[in-house]
Amino acid sequence: MCVDRDGCEIEGCSSLDEVRTLSGSMSPGLKSNPDLHPCKPGHKFRAALLKCRSPAAAAGILSFGNVLNYMDRYTVAGVLQDIQRHYGVSDSGIGLLQTVFICSFMVAAPIFGYLGDRFNRKVILSCGIFFWSIVTLSSSFISREYYWLFVLSRGLVGIGESSYSSISPTIIGDLFTNNSRTMMLSVFYLAIPLGSGLGYILGSSAKVAAGDWHWALRVSPVLGITAGTLILVFVPEPKRGSADQMGGRIKHRTSWCCDMKALAKNRSYVFSSLASAAVSFATGAFGMWIPLYLVRAQVVQKTAEACTKEICSSTDSLIFGAITCVTGLLGVVIGAATTRFCRQKTERADPLVCAVSMLGSAIFICSSSWWPRRVCIFIGETLLFLNWAITADILMFVVIPTRRATAVAFQSFTSHLLGDAGSPYLIGLISDALQESYATSALWRFLSLGYALMLCPFIIVLGGMFFLATALFFLDDREKAEKQLSQLTLPTSSVKV
Repeated sequence: MCVDRDGCEIEGCSSLDEVRTLSGSMSPGLKSNPDLHPCKPGHKFRAALLKCRSPAAAAGILSFGNVLNYMDRYTVAGVLQDIQRHYGVSDSGIGLLQTVFICSFMVAAPIFGYLGDRFNRKVILSCGIFFWSIVTLSSSFISREYYWLFVLSRGLVGIGESSYSSISPTIIGDLFTNNSRTMMLSVFYLAIPLGSGLGYILGSSAKVAAGDWHWALRVSPVLGITAGTLILVFVPEPKRGSADQMGGRIKHRTSWCCDMKALAKNRSYVFSSLASAAVSFATGAFGMWIPLYLVRAQVVQKTAEACTKEICSSTDSLIFGAITCVTGLLGVVIGAATTRFCRQKTERADPLVCAVSMLGSAIFICSSSWWPRRVCIFIGETLLFLNWAITADILMFVVIPTRRATAVAFQSFTSHLLGDAGSPYLIGLISDALQESYATSALWRFLSLGYALMLCPFIIVLGGMFFLATALFFLDDREKAEKQLSQLTLPTSSVKV
């Protein structure tokens, strides 16, 4: 008879057998004695549960949660025209929804970054998901007299989602390393376009199925609560830096002020954060306005009529959502494969691939602003989404593990502050200003929004320049991070047990 670590007898095991314990180690079989007891059902369930808590399963669950985060964020964009008619607000007023969401998101990010470097990360993630799920569900019952309350609810949702985006990549960073980490981060960041596209599709489909756009906000909360529960049960809490230490452990932790000074001096981190802001500016503006822009284009071309019903057509939101899902999948896959190939040619492959994709995207995004051709949008979005996972991997290379949550949080703060926190509102403000300057007509409403969107390609080119600057300092900053990690790491052989 053999036993496991919990003192349970294991049937079908002789005294000469070796038994794999719950911790994964091997222990020699032990003879039965009166102190042993048969395994209870709870012990067997616990053993089966631990088997499911593999790094791959954890990465899959975290990626699922990220899909839900972005799906909830862009569900509103899928029913944007209905919300605008329901509350009777202007383009700038409706653009305020995304701006308030992003502002609260970026303000909360540094706080969660600090907490994520010091406390249990999966508990913070789960609480954040439960919070935004409840707020989103509650916002679907706000009446048309209280648009300000609806805007406020989006701000609260931003706080909940901020916890997830700031912390979850660092768990994956501590579970994997090198090319496997690049692959897992690619899967994780695939959730950005995939979740965004599903948000459009979910919002449009739920609205049509229920005959009321409010139901678009009542589906993702159920899935969010499910994801939060899965994270609590199945996602492990790895030691910070466990994948990078080559068998060592970190001797001591640097202070928050020291972390911030180091990040400010890290040129690769600073320039890649500014480039990420350019990506956020474009994706935020296009994600909010392209479906409405396509609707106005069809009205001008006489292929559709202006919406005068309670429930507007959702065809363009569905099409744009499908395009976003496909381009996101292609962008992440092409980005990971291209980076892996280019690393064989140059050690600066990561920022250079990002720079080329940004400059190429600007050309097609510019074309889609002048003329709403879906092919231009398709290619432009593919190139834009190509750099999401690569940017995260750049951060993992040049920042030591104990300050990664802080680095991710402040990169998120910077990218949103200079990016999509203001871009939807700014585009709407420019569009409103152009409409006020001339006689309002269907043609001019279409053109004014198109002229406003022309700001995006210039910002994307600027982002490409920042990635080129990142390439100049990437190798030096990566070497500095490796040296600092070796100084902070105590070899396992010297650790007293």
